Amino acid sequence: MSDHSTTGDETVADQAEASTGAPAADQPDAALEALQREKDELKDRLLRTAADFQNFRNRVDRERRELLESAATDVLLDILPIVDNFERALQAPAPAEAEAFRRGIELIHKQMLDLLRKRGVTPLDTVGADFDPKFHQAVIHEVSDEHREGEVMQQLQRGYMLADRLLRPAMVKVAKRS
Repeated sequence: MSDHSTTGDETVADQAEASTGAPAADQPDAALEALQREKDELKDRLLRTAADFQNFRNRVDRERRELLESAATDVLLDILPIVDNFERALQAPAPAEAEAFRRGIELIHKQMLDLLRKRGVTPLDTVGADFDPKFHQAVIHEVSDEHREGEVMQQLQRGYMLADRLLRPAMVKVAKRS
């Protein structure tokens, strides 16, 4: 019987050697190497998946911020013509009996400017500055001996910055030499 059990063990070893092409003693090393390769592949796949997920999260965050900024920009651009109209109303001459009405308009105008400032919107100072097509839109060129060539003589519509980028260019009258 002991011969038969030895023969049985040899048969199992012979089968393992025949299936792997390696002696039975090398089989645990081969299996260990295969498991190590599989572990390395799974670890690599896990790291790639984690990196892909982080990239996805960053992209979604960036797109969300851009969408919010775009929506805010659209609303601010819709408010600017209202502010322009308040400024025009305040520049118009008014009779003395309309002084209370004028103070109301001044208060609303101030509130609008405070709202814009709170949202990071600042007006551009243009009169006396050199014309810069990045910030100004030249609507009129006028010959003037009193101003430098390219100097902004008059602001026709105020321009605004949103943080460090242009929200709306200023419409200006620019001096030119004769």
